[in-house]
Amino acid sequence: MTSRRTLLKGTLFGSAAALLPTVASAASGGPVLRLPAPTGPHPVGVRKVHLTDPDRTDPWVGGVRELMLTVLYPARSVRGFSRAPQLTPGEAREFTGLAPLVHRGLPEPGTVDWGAVLTHGYEGAPPLPGRRPVLVYSPGGGDSRTLGTTLAEDLASHGRVVVLVDHPGDASQVELPTGMRTTVLMGPPDPATFRTMVDTRIADLRLVLDRLGDLPLAPFADPRRIGFYGHSAGGTAAVYAARRDRRVGAVANLEGYLDLYPAPVASDRPLLLFRTDGFEGAARIESSWAGLPGHRVLLARANHWAFTDYGSLVARLRSAGLVTATARTALIGTGDPVATLAEVRARVGAFFAHHLM
Repeated sequence: MTSRRTLLKGTLFGSAAALLPTVASAASGGPVLRLPAPTGPHPVGVRKVHLTDPDRTDPWVGGVRELMLTVLYPARSVRGFSRAPQLTPGEAREFTGLAPLVHRGLPEPGTVDWGAVLTHGYEGAPPLPGRRPVLVYSPGGGDSRTLGTTLAEDLASHGRVVVLVDHPGDASQVELPTGMRTTVLMGPPDPATFRTMVDTRIADLRLVLDRLGDLPLAPFADPRRIGFYGHSAGGTAAVYAARRDRRVGAVANLEGYLDLYPAPVASDRPLLLFRTDGFEGAARIESSWAGLPGHRVLLARANHWAFTDYGSLVARLRSAGLVTATARTALIGTGDPVATLAEVRARVGAFFAHHLM
C-alpha cells in the first residue's frame, strides 16, 4: 500500500511539543518553540535505534516490519555533545505539511519552523553508571514518538531509561534508514483497521522487550524493572501488551480506551488510569475502565492532548496568535499549561517510582 500524507483524525489520536516563556522569531517568521527543561538532577543523553522483525510482515506496506526508537537516559556528562533536534530535517518537512491535518486549528505550512525545535537530550552522551528502570512509551495514534519528548526527558532526568517507540504506518512521519514513512491511513479508521493498528502496536512493544538486551544502553537497563506507558491508542496498546507479559511490572494508561478485548489487564499488575475532564470520549473511557483495579486520576481543565508535547506548544502558539482559543480548548483544555505539565510529570513519575523501585 502506498503511504499517504493524510493523517488519522479522531478522539484517540494525539501529540506534539512545548515551550519556554521567551519569544523569538524563527526562519518562518513565527515563534521559536522550545521544550520545557526536565526537572531531575541528571542531564539527559539520547540515542536512536532501528529495529527490524524478520518474522513479521508490515501490515500497512508489506515487507519486513521496521521500528525506530529513541532511547533517553541519565547522562554522566553532556560536555562537548550537541542537543538533539526533536525532528530530523526530513521529518520536519513532512510534519510542516501534515500539522494542520493532524488536528484542525494547528498553523498552516510556513508559519512555524518545526525543524528548529530542540530537545534537552544530548546525542551520544555517556550514560551515568548503574542499572535503572526501563519505561517504554507508545504514542497516540497518528503521532510520532518524538511528540512524547517532554515527559520522557523528565522521566530520564530522574534516573530512568526511557524508550520512545514509533509505529510506522499509522505514525504521521517516521524517518527510517530505508526511507521516510508517512501514514497510510485516511481519516478515522474503521473498527477493523483500528484493531489492526492496536494489534501491530502490541507486537511492536513486545519486540522492544525481546530486544532490550541488544540496545546500546542494555548494560544500564534493569530487565527486572520494566514499565509501559502510552497515550490514547498507545495507552490502549500498552495495557494489552502487558496483560500476558510478566516482564512488565507496571502500566500507565494516559486516556486510552480498554474495550477492544476481554480482560484487558491482570489484576496483580499496578495500573495508572489517567484521564482529562475535557475529553469528548470520556463516557466510553469510563465504561471501558469500569471494574478495573487501577489507580484513577483526573486532570482538571485539560483535554486529550495535554498529556503530550502539545500541552505546552499549543498554549505558546495561542499566545503568538497562531492558534484560536477554540482550537486551544479542543486540544489541551483551558488550564495553565505549566501547572498541567507539572501534574502529568509528577503523577506519572511518582507512579513508576513507587511500583518499579
